Amino acid sequence: MSCRVKTLIVDDHPAFRQGIRQLLSSETRFEVVAEANDGLDGFNLVQTSNAEMLILDIDLPGINGLEIARRLLASRSPVKIVILTMHKDEELFNKAMNLEVKGYLLKENAVSEILNCLKTVAAGDFYLTPSMSACLLKRRTRRDALEMSKPCINGLTTGERRILRRVADNRSSKEIGREFGISHRTVEAHRANICSKLDLHGTHRLLQFAIEHRAEM
Repeated sequence: MSCRVKTLIVDDHPAFRQGIRQLLSSETRFEVVAEANDGLDGFNLVQTSNAEMLILDIDLPGINGLEIARRLLASRSPVKIVILTMHKDEELFNKAMNLEVKGYLLKENAVSEILNCLKTVAAGDFYLTPSMSACLLKRRTRRDALEMSKPCINGLTTGERRILRRVADNRSSKEIGREFGISHRTVEAHRANICSKLDLHGTHRLLQFAIEHRAEM
């Protein structure tokens, strides 16, 4: 990253964006290079603004924040994503973690935590607002239990894990292929490899396994 971290704010509440911008203006480490109040505009601005850090709400008009994160992950964008949301929902939290976001911060804690959060993420570490730590602990406990019961899951590659997460969303091979820029036949080969590694047999067994263990992946 450059000396000043180029930061993009995507949130549909103008007053909230202004508040975040004012907080960041007191810290010379960060430079707000653009703002957006719409999901699609925000996604496009990641490319045109050369942003290094993305402060992203989940609830947005157009496409939501999780879809933006999914598209950026699929395109291998280097931007570091910090989810800044009002949601304490465990399912949304797990979805965000599966999209490899670098920070998860609640809006109610933004004033006191945003600078520490961004500095932590800029340094290459993960930041989670303390009030969400129970969700992370549950996630880790379930993951440990899965690894104990099916240690072969550790043999999955990063790419195979990403495909397994899309299977959990009931995405077809063609949809997954379009998202990752590969052919559906390549996706089918990956799915077959995953089944082989996890010793899964039967037409729908991979889908069942993926949905059952969505939160641990």
